[in-house]
Amino acid sequence: RMSRHAKKLRDHNINPCLAETDATTKCMNDNNYNKDLCTDYFLKYKNCRKFWHEIMMQRKRNGVKPEMPSAEERKKILESMG
Repeated sequence: RMSRHAKKLRDHNINPCLAETDATTKCMNDNNYNKDLCTDYFLKYKNCRKFWHEIMMQRKRNGVKPEMPSAEERKKILESMG
């Protein structure tokens, strides 16, 4: 059984970097946990986290709730950026 925390991390509305998390995990599994072979995946994950963290902080400063945009809202934000 998954803990509440684990369930949250699997929720698209809470975790904006679910695809990057899964890709990194798959890379690690496929490459016998050799981190060196998965550097690009770790970088994409790190960039994703950084990007959405900055958006979250900006929304928090502006008093926007919820601080993390929903999955649908995030899609629109990304599309508006090209």
